[in-house]
Amino acid sequence: MPSTELISKLKNTVTTISDFPSKGIQFKDISPIFLDPKLYEEVIKDLADFSRGKIDAVCGIESRGYLFGIAIAVALEVPFILIRKKGKLPPPFIGEKYDLENGSAEIEIKRDQLKPGSRVLIHDDLLATGGTTKAAGNLVEKLGGIVSQFSFLINLEELNGEKKLENFKADIYSVLKY
Repeated sequence: MPSTELISKLKNTVTTISDFPSKGIQFKDISPIFLDPKLYEEVIKDLADFSRGKIDAVCGIESRGYLFGIAIAVALEVPFILIRKKGKLPPPFIGEKYDLENGSAEIEIKRDQLKPGSRVLIHDDLLATGGTTKAAGNLVEKLGGIVSQFSFLINLEELNGEKKLENFKADIYSVLKY
């Protein structure tokens, strides 16, 4: 559980941009966090503390999942594994398709980087509808990994993304909830 002080600092730092990238969207801009190295460090400590001693690897979802995911992995001294958009990884890799509001997309992971039986934290900056995160979990399981945790800087609770992750029976942690 993040401290009330950290939550307050982040709520005063993260900005909301109306109608971006399209009308009706309330975009949460996390970029001001990176202007404050101490705040960034606090966020990494909070996220790493959630997973300390409970995971063997961190998988980060392209691209904003890398912004915190790599630092979490370094803090925990565990490997960081990229989950990328289709066509960005050299072989060998496997892919997983998922639905979007207006079509579909695909993400990929390298076949040879996750050891079977590894307990995995999947990290992304934001949980919205959960489609991309669920696809990432499916990739981890296809490689024999165990999805034991999900973490996010922000959870947009009204979009019910956690529902799509229930089948993994993994712990879910969000620093901020809107």
